[in-house]
Amino acid sequence: METTRLDLAPQAAELARVVTGIRADQLGHPTPCDGTPVAGLLAHVVGLTTAFRMAAEKTPVSGGPSASPDDLPPDWRTRIPAQLDALVEAWQRPSAWEGTAEAGGVVMPAPVAAVVTLDEVLVHGWDLAVATGQDYTADPASVAACTEFAAQAAAQGPTPGLFGPAVPVPDDAPPLDRLLGLTGRDPAWRPPA
Repeated sequence: METTRLDLAPQAAELARVVTGIRADQLGHPTPCDGTPVAGLLAHVVGLTTAFRMAAEKTPVSGGPSASPDDLPPDWRTRIPAQLDALVEAWQRPSAWEGTAEAGGVVMPAPVAAVVTLDEVLVHGWDLAVATGQDYTADPASVAACTEFAAQAAAQGPTPGLFGPAVPVPDDAPPLDRLLGLTGRDPAWRPPA
């Protein structure tokens, strides 16, 4: 997998767009992440954008990102886009791709950490978009890189905290739907009426 050419910018920009489109009255809405409301998933994005930026900078941070709605900072609507910009900038440095990187207490080769980062941004962007009734555009190169990673992970079985059991999708499903299925999501998921 050629990870050194990954560009996090398109999906980071799309996630930032989705975040700014979330209304305050949607914070309690369910998401495809079972038991995690929109506010909890936003709190998780705040944490993961920090953790994976620090992984790129080779500065490990203890613990993993929270998914508790109580941890959502009041400035989330401006903080998340700013943190996404910093995340992209950190992974654009050649040093980010060297050696290992640590995020959430997990040490992995830096190129793998970059794919995990992209997968988190891309898939949680979809989670938030579908939970709040927004359109979502997935960068084809990002989907391809994340699908390769997710297929390898799915072959090893569910990864608690990362992926649930794979959800079957038709062979002719669009690429994003295949990725979502591999990460344990039903591409047809919609919030309850």
